[in-house]
Amino acid sequence: MQNSFAVHMKRTRSGKISLKSGEKSERVMKLTLILLVVLTIGAVFFFDFTGFQLQKAIVDTTHNLKMMFLLPKLSHFSIGEAFVQVAITIALAVLSTILGAVIAFFLALLAATNLSKEWISRTIRVIVAFIRAVPTVLWVLIFAISAGLGSEAAVVGMLFHSIAYLVKAYSEAFEEVAPGIIESLRATGSSWWHVVRHGILPSTWTYLMSWTFLRFEINFGVAVAMGAAAGAGGIGFELFMASGFYFDFQEVGLITYIILVIAIILEMLSTQLKERYMQGVSNR
Repeated sequence: MQNSFAVHMKRTRSGKISLKSGEKSERVMKLTLILLVVLTIGAVFFFDFTGFQLQKAIVDTTHNLKMMFLLPKLSHFSIGEAFVQVAITIALAVLSTILGAVIAFFLALLAATNLSKEWISRTIRVIVAFIRAVPTVLWVLIFAISAGLGSEAAVVGMLFHSIAYLVKAYSEAFEEVAPGIIESLRATGSSWWHVVRHGILPSTWTYLMSWTFLRFEINFGVAVAMGAAAGAGGIGFELFMASGFYFDFQEVGLITYIILVIAIILEMLSTQLKERYMQGVSNR
C-alpha cells in the first residue's frame, strides 16, 4: 500500500510489526529546510551592524510608516498626472501581454508533443526554459543597455519572459486534450490547423485565458518596477522619484495606495472574466 507518506513495516523478534515512517522525499525536504535555516543564520553574520541602534531604528521606521500610510498626499504632481502615469504602466503591461500571448500561442502549438514532432518540441522547450530561467528584470536591463532606456526596452524585456512563460503554460494545456478528440479528427482527414481550431481551442480556451490574465497581472507588477529601472516612465518612475530623489514618504504612501487599488481592480476583473468564460464553456 502506497501513499504520499511512505510507511515501512518491519517485523521485530517478538513477532510484532513496527511501523516506521520515512520517505526519501521527506528526508530531502527536512535537509533542505535545515540547510535554509543554516544559510539564513549564516547570512546574518555577513551584515554590517556598525552604528545600528535598534530602538532608534524602530522609532524611525514607525514614523516613516505613519507618514506613508496615515498621511498620504501628492506633492510633486497632480492626481490627474497620476492617472496618466497609471495608464502608461497599464499600457506597458497590456502591450507585452498581448504580443507575448499571440507569439506564445503559435510556439506552444509547436512545443506540444501531441501536435508537433518530438525534436521540434524539445528544441522549443529548451529555448523557452533558458529564457524563463533569466528573471524579467535582467531581460529588461539587458535591452535597456543594448537599445537604450525607454518604453521599448521595457516592453521587449517583459515580452521575452512573457513568451517563455506562456509557451510552457499553453503547451501543457494543449497536451491535456483527450487523445481521442485529436485522433477522431485526424481519422476524418482533417488538416493540422483544422485539428487545432476544432479540437484544441474549444477544449483549452478557458485555460488559455486564465493563464493570459495571470501573466497580465504579473506584467503589471513588473511594469511598475521597470518604470524606473528601464526609464519607461509610468507610476513606477514616480514612485522611484518620490522615494529615492525627493524622499517624500507621504507621496510614496499615496502612490502605493494607487498601485494597490489598481492591482485589486485587475484581480477582480480577472476573476469575473474567468468565471464568465467558465460559464460559457459549461453551457456548451
